Amino acid sequence: MNNQKNRKLGHNKKTFLEKPVEHIDITSFDSRKIIESMSKMSFTSRDTAKASNIFNEMLSDENCTIFLTLAGSTSAAGCMKIYSDMVKYNMIDVIVATGASIIDMDFFEALGFKHYQGSQYQDDSQLRENYIDRIYDTYIDEEQLQLCDKAICAIADSLEPKSYTSREFIKEIGKYLKAKSKKKDSLIEMAYNNNVPIFCPAFTDSSAGFGLVMHQEKNPHKCITIDSIREFRELTEVKIRSKSSGLFMIGGGVPKNFVQDTVVCAELLGKKVNMHEYAVQITVADTRDGACSSSTLKEASSWGKVDALKEQMVFAEATSVLPLIASDAYHRNFWKERQRKSFSNIFG
Repeated sequence: MNNQKNRKLGHNKKTFLEKPVEHIDITSFDSRKIIESMSKMSFTSRDTAKASNIFNEMLSDENCTIFLTLAGSTSAAGCMKIYSDMVKYNMIDVIVATGASIIDMDFFEALGFKHYQGSQYQDDSQLRENYIDRIYDTYIDEEQLQLCDKAICAIADSLEPKSYTSREFIKEIGKYLKAKSKKKDSLIEMAYNNNVPIFCPAFTDSSAGFGLVMHQEKNPHKCITIDSIREFRELTEVKIRSKSSGLFMIGGGVPKNFVQDTVVCAELLGKKVNMHEYAVQITVADTRDGACSSSTLKEASSWGKVDALKEQMVFAEATSVLPLIASDAYHRNFWKERQRKSFSNIFG
């Protein structure tokens, strides 16, 4: 009876996981004319065109360090290749992200697993019976996600037992993927190859957390731990060494606030730094609860974090406008004139 049940669930699971999410390729189409046309429109279209112009200004400014911040599930939804291409084509110098974006989505696919198109109307009890997790209309095989957790545990087991920043640990993951990845254009590996540091200030709120808990349970007296304070100091050091800086933010939350706070932290350390001169945020968050997923950019100016002269909020679901902005930037070719900043090298 149990075997029959297992076969039935296995069959159902296979039908749920039939159609993999395909990640959009910004090099395969040219959105410049669309962006130019949107600049002559109104509402979100014009905001998107303004954001695109600001991002191109960042790319044109030879002194500008560009920070990409990632929150939400756009990597699972088909934008994963956009982010790795932005690193590949030298549009990004530093990444600040949620642990889920980096581990549950990017590292997960680098191990050879996939996200699948599904339905937001599916009976979730059926998904649970088949061990399938749902992100809106996207499915993930929970059994594969647990293999991802165990891979994190195995990497941690192989390291010297001491404290690491998330940047240091993700660098070790990049080294692991360079030898063992099943998908060669992952964001982690691309960043590792191009000396682009990745910071995850809430690292344990992800598969990384499950993997590290398993690691510490196995090795209670000789285990690694994550030092988020030293990580904040490292990210602040990047800001201190940057002549100017720009933020390209998908969603908000901890990554957005973390990178903006580097200005305040630097000042408290007695270092004179400018506010972030450029800023773009793509979000669906509202402002009426006083949050907007960690404040509007104009509000951040009152805290001394973001210069209000070149900032643009785009109130849109990111998968709908990000491909246009990124493709426009790719085809305008300002990235070809930039020198790689290789900030990973400053930490040894």
